[in-house]
Amino acid sequence: MQPLTRVSEGDSECTTSDGEAGARRADGLERARASTYDLDLRPSTSTLYLEVSPMNKTVAARQIVRPLVTKTVVEHGIVVRPCHSRARTVARAKSSHHARMGVGSDVHGEDSMDAVFVGIDVSKATLDVALRPSGKRWGVANDEAGIKHLTAELQQLKPTVIVLEATGGLQGPAVAALALAQLPVAVVNPRQVRDFAKATGRLAKTDALDAAVLAHFGEAVRPQPRPLRDEQTLALDALLVRRRQLVEMLTAETNRLGTAPRSVHKDIQQHIIWLRRRLRDVDTDIGTSIRNSPVWREKEQLLRSLPGIGRVTATTLLAQLPELGHLNRRQIALLVGVAPLNRDSGTLRGKRSTWGGRAHVRSALYMATLTAVKWNPSLRAHYARLLAAGKLKKVALIACLRKLLVISNALLRDRTTWNPDFAATAA
Repeated sequence: MQPLTRVSEGDSECTTSDGEAGARRADGLERARASTYDLDLRPSTSTLYLEVSPMNKTVAARQIVRPLVTKTVVEHGIVVRPCHSRARTVARAKSSHHARMGVGSDVHGEDSMDAVFVGIDVSKATLDVALRPSGKRWGVANDEAGIKHLTAELQQLKPTVIVLEATGGLQGPAVAALALAQLPVAVVNPRQVRDFAKATGRLAKTDALDAAVLAHFGEAVRPQPRPLRDEQTLALDALLVRRRQLVEMLTAETNRLGTAPRSVHKDIQQHIIWLRRRLRDVDTDIGTSIRNSPVWREKEQLLRSLPGIGRVTATTLLAQLPELGHLNRRQIALLVGVAPLNRDSGTLRGKRSTWGGRAHVRSALYMATLTAVKWNPSLRAHYARLLAAGKLKKVALIACLRKLLVISNALLRDRTTWNPDFAATAA
């Protein structure tokens, strides 16, 4: 028995033997060559396959239909089992093609045909909106009327997720309005979205294209919508940001005083005095906000029981790391950006390094760690042990920072004050 050959014939495909239907096969080959399709000849075990490539004109042409064999034949080690061809339709062919390509079924357990993904690119004046999978795009003004109109339209669509980038606060009003309307909103890191665009070959960048990329990102990645922070937390966060700005301006003016001409010394000194007064006022406002909240007051007391954690660090953790106490030690370290990440490939074993995460939280914890390695007995011993093992001082400090964060997370999780024994079990 000669090797079998699969020959594409119109909308179906059959299996023939050279001795049984040579003319039929030759006719099918001739018509296949005359078509505009690219042919892919792939050898299989004792069988040669002729198959239409993905460059076909219709999705139906790619489906492989069972061969027309009426009985089991065993000859020269070749087994051909009986199978009957089925009538083929474009609809069935599409469903088969989509199943192979991962279209039409959702790994998240949701029918992607009914799912709608929204990307919103935020600028100062406009909100550019894109939908997937429909590809529809439009824009509205980034003001109260435009946001209200957009919210009403999206409520009718019932999207699976709405994706926006964190754009320095410009997204705040839109996010608040969408969240209050009980719509699933996810604010994502712009770097992750840009890397996703590059990975998909989207190098051009406009507001409309960015909205389309955000919608695609939502469809592919499915970022989890997070609950909107309450008004008190937003107010405390704003006070912390203002405090950080005042500290930066005060540092700049103090440095400038040493090199500026004498003619401007008086003006700089007056500005320094004003900045220090404003810094004291902001610190007072922060303290008042925490005292007025029983929950924050309890959390601050728990955090400040840990040697090394002061008022500024505790306030930063409360306002800018609300996940503290709700995640495990690995998740919280990764969120802040102090988890050692692998960099291996094949036989290469690269150095573990930390990157990403919340920079302002990390900065506050770093200053706290400098104090903790001197006055916290658990961290002091841990720091000395790492240095004795040959670790660089900066590496040892970051390891202690991670330990300090993990202990703080455990304190809030278990709602207990610090003690040396607890520190050993928490880390």
